[in-house]
Amino acid sequence: MEKPALVASDVDGTILGTNERVSGHTARVVGRVLADGTPFVLVSGRPPRWVPRIANDLGATGYAVCANGAVLYDVGADRVIWQRGISPIRLHDLVSALDTALPECAVAAERVGERAADVETFVAEERYKHAWPDSHDVASRAEVLGHAAIKLLVRHTGMTSAEMAAAATAVLGDEFAITYSTNAGLIEVSERDVTKASGLADVAERLGVAAGNVIAFGDMPNDIPMLRWVGHGVAMANAHPELLEVADEVTGTNDQDGVAQVLERWF
Repeated sequence: MEKPALVASDVDGTILGTNERVSGHTARVVGRVLADGTPFVLVSGRPPRWVPRIANDLGATGYAVCANGAVLYDVGADRVIWQRGISPIRLHDLVSALDTALPECAVAAERVGERAADVETFVAEERYKHAWPDSHDVASRAEVLGHAAIKLLVRHTGMTSAEMAAAATAVLGDEFAITYSTNAGLIEVSERDVTKASGLADVAERLGVAAGNVIAFGDMPNDIPMLRWVGHGVAMANAHPELLEVADEVTGTNDQDGVAQVLERWF
């Protein structure tokens, strides 16, 4: 690939190390990308509220594609430009189908406002087991599904994420976008055709960059559409086998500054 005109990177397992921080080396290389005038875009399953700290560590102030493509966030302006959510009616239909496919599953809804730190952004039913138990509001299932959500998160303690995704796809087909960023019994469901690729395509169009001139980095199945869409897709050495199969290249692990290793060819 020639020097990319836009750089996109997943967050967890990719630009962040296992300590959930950006290394000094990676930050310096990304700084050179930005100093060159090349846009650097974070593309994450995380909602906007998680983005500012990471973007600040990188010195990035442009766009961030959040929630697997359901939200476009302007980091510098702290503003949600658009969101593509699931309506309450669709959420109820979705969960009704999931109760059949995944008996005893628990659900949570991710919502966004106009800024990253808007309150009541993550609401979960009581039996939903979150990695950060104090970081969300607990509500009845009716309340969880009562407002539009940028994505529905579904947990099942007796299944892997891959097993859950297969079972959910069997009943939902292509009615919703189903993916996962961990194999620990958690899937993420977005509105139909919402992926990291669709969100990044919007950013590229805004910046006047063709898909063939974009390089992207990732590590999990939710990065597959993005790596297929860009001109050069790079998987981390620690990536999920499904992503390794579609990548144009495999770099070092996230703890080995794998993103920086590739970008240093041009910057």
